[in-house]
Amino acid sequence: MSENRQPINPHYEVMESTNVPIKSWTCGVPFEDQAKEQLKNVASLPFIHKWVAAMPDVHLGKGATIGSVVPTIGAVIPAAVGVDIGCGMMAVRTSLTASQLPDNLLAMRSAIEVAVPHGRSKRFRRGTRDKGSWQNLPEDVMQAWQSIASEFDVLKEKHRVLKNTNNVNHLGTLGTGNHFIEICLDEQDSVWFMLHSGSRGVGNKIGTHFIELAKKDMERWMIHLPDKDLAYLPEGTDHFNEYVEAVEWAQSFARINREVMMNRVIQAVKSSLKLDFSTQLEAVNCHHNYISREHHYGKNVIVTRKGAVRAREGEMGIIPGSMGARSFIVRGLGNAESFCSCSHGAGRVMSRTKAKKIVSIDEHLKATQGVECRRDKDVLDETPAAYKPIEKVMAAQSDLVEIVYTLKQVVCVKG
Repeated sequence: MSENRQPINPHYEVMESTNVPIKSWTCGVPFEDQAKEQLKNVASLPFIHKWVAAMPDVHLGKGATIGSVVPTIGAVIPAAVGVDIGCGMMAVRTSLTASQLPDNLLAMRSAIEVAVPHGRSKRFRRGTRDKGSWQNLPEDVMQAWQSIASEFDVLKEKHRVLKNTNNVNHLGTLGTGNHFIEICLDEQDSVWFMLHSGSRGVGNKIGTHFIELAKKDMERWMIHLPDKDLAYLPEGTDHFNEYVEAVEWAQSFARINREVMMNRVIQAVKSSLKLDFSTQLEAVNCHHNYISREHHYGKNVIVTRKGAVRAREGEMGIIPGSMGARSFIVRGLGNAESFCSCSHGAGRVMSRTKAKKIVSIDEHLKATQGVECRRDKDVLDETPAAYKPIEKVMAAQSDLVEIVYTLKQVVCVKG
């Protein structure tokens, strides 16, 4: 349950819709007109509680904008969660300092890339179920899977579409796109490990399945929506209950996936440096594509955060910048009007296709100078120029979070 407290200096803009308003923390951070229309479409739905909150990294998504917080009563919108269910961040601060890192960090990046399958690699073979155990899997992956396997067996019985997923094969893997693993330094030159990933293929399958079910329900009930991707599941229906059950499982998968990868990163760095070090000083593991049952303004609601992080008073979170930019470990201020939320990152200013067309390799090299990372044309869609300036994003949400640590990456592994 969240604590509601009024912000001291609210600096959001208000947009009206045909139903509830939109409160937008975008001062100094412009966003596209199409995203504004998406926010108005969501706000027009009859089951939105109070208003929709837009974070400073808000940008165009599918159905609902990325960087939005949608509180609902009596319904949930699967496309507002999306298909990367439970996608989020994990970071740990280590006892290492910058002086203990080698001048050349290529070997360390290579060690991480070997330890954690990334991109479209398939280093883990899917095992064969035999008397309750999985064979041909790394022990850490097998143990992690066993903690959520029985619940998944129940889901498979209900939803045949889940019978042939890469659930086990993807556990402990990074994936593609904007997912990453980084080694960072804070202001005191302490070394941090940080990573970004979610529920991988099985989450995608769950999200896609229920988005389609919701669309079919809207057609059957002849409910007309401003955007067909805003199809919703009313509370009390079988599909609603099944979706909540499935999405909560996917969120558990995503959290455990990050934990498995983080443990592998720690061991890879220890092996590369031939040093032992502590990683128990501080840890953060937070979703930013998910649903949560919370209490806001006198009502029990379902809060859908699509590209947003919960930021209750005192709650720790992670707001990463792009490749070559700074990232932030933050503490929530419990701003009631944002439904205790903040941004999940910098937010895109250009599509992946556009970035690859207009950003040159030389520009990418300059933007990522000083970072041990890939510099080929296949990562141009993730170049810093494709994202909003993280400093402006942070300034726009100074009443949502306070910065605890500022991180600068020195190693970046991309999917």
